[in-house]
Amino acid sequence: MPKAVAGPEIERLIQLLARLPGLGPRSARRAALHLIKKREQLMAPLASAVTTAMEKIEICRVCGNIDTKSPCTVCTDDKRDQSMIVVVADVADLWALERAAALNARYHVLGGTLSPLDGVGPQDLSIDALVARAHDTTVKEIILALNATVDGQTTAHYITDLLRDANVAVTRLAHGVPVGGELDYLDDGTLTAAMRARTPL
Repeated sequence: MPKAVAGPEIERLIQLLARLPGLGPRSARRAALHLIKKREQLMAPLASAVTTAMEKIEICRVCGNIDTKSPCTVCTDDKRDQSMIVVVADVADLWALERAAALNARYHVLGGTLSPLDGVGPQDLSIDALVARAHDTTVKEIILALNATVDGQTTAHYITDLLRDANVAVTRLAHGVPVGGELDYLDDGTLTAAMRARTPL
């Protein structure tokens, strides 16, 4: 274990920063040093923003998004297509789809995927709330935007079975060759999925 080079308060800051995704101990030290050097411009506003966010963050009671109000900004947006619900595993997935601006629909965050090995069952996810929303007469399509992993596909099949009696179309994201991808660099599973999901030109 490396020796401490600063007081316990600064070491604590470094340890906490190292817990962030994408930051290891060395990156955390650089980030901490940058924050300390820019105390007035960065550290003080960051501390204030974190405190404010801790006080105001809520989980949306409709879709499960994170916001400072419930229902969230997405759910209260009248310009969104009310007939479609995009189902995602996590809030990060919702934010990624919003960043891509691919669809102007509503969302439902499951809070994870089914994973028997990790002890995650249907009762641990917000699947019942999704089924209830799917039975709303304004909803015409449920889009399952779940990861192309075993757990993601298991969750998609489970949800599809539960929605058989709902009057909605259940679709999923296409799997296969990514935009800009070269066939020579793709794995066998991706190529197989692309061949099975081929579309006419």
